[in-house]
Amino acid sequence: MFLIDNVLLAPVSGVMYVFREIQAAAEGEAVKNAEALRAQLSELYGMLESGRISSDQFDAKEKELLDQLDGITRVNEGGNDE
Repeated sequence: MFLIDNVLLAPVSGVMYVFREIQAAAEGEAVKNAEALRAQLSELYGMLESGRISSDQFDAKEKELLDQLDGITRVNEGGNDE
């Protein structure tokens, strides 16, 4: 009986495996994107401190980066309300 169950459920198990792999890849990509945004924020703070950009330029770019980071965080937590 278990052999028949395994044969009948094999297609479903294969599809579930593919979905798990896709999810893992997407989560890995989101982590890389979040790390890149944090690096950009760090560079932005350095540019402000060194006087290479104005406070207004800093505020605009910081808001943009923080919004992107917030979006990634919301999606990763499963609370995408958009």
